[in-house]
Amino acid sequence: MSASIDYRRDSSWGLATLSTKRQLLGLLGWLALVFVVAAIGAVASINAAGFYAGLDRPSWSPPASVFGPVWSVLYLLMGIAAWLVWRQRGGFREARGALVLFIVQLVFNALWSWLFFAWHQGGLALADIAVLWVLIVATIVSFWRTKPIAAVLLIPYVLWVSFAAALNYSVWRLNPQMLG
Repeated sequence: MSASIDYRRDSSWGLATLSTKRQLLGLLGWLALVFVVAAIGAVASINAAGFYAGLDRPSWSPPASVFGPVWSVLYLLMGIAAWLVWRQRGGFREARGALVLFIVQLVFNALWSWLFFAWHQGGLALADIAVLWVLIVATIVSFWRTKPIAAVLLIPYVLWVSFAAALNYSVWRLNPQMLG
């Protein structure tokens, strides 16, 4: 087998063996994708701290300063999880179903910030987060079938989104005048 071949299939395990360079580029690509999504959400959240501070919130809501660090860790874990699935199958084409599902949930993830913080649509944001939650669970199941550790890396994400959904609902109900 020559060094120019980018990957081969290990028939004993069904694993794809990618070159180190392609693995590194893949990791960087998946991390770039999730952090672009984070940036899209951040644009919608430019005035979030002031807006959030002006909302009536339940006593159990965290301070605004918690959200950035938590989401940064979650995006890192999401990028690594997608990369592990991509790497396990030897590329996007081979893992298309799981990775398309992952990308679709990223779209709903980014949309939530726009609905809640930029457009002040609490009910629509709640509907979005409900769809997002289902998509995350489906992604976890799909990732589990390919690379269980990739699914495990998404558990903190689904737990945080569960908490965020409860917070979204509570804040929306407490602020009907500000959140449509």
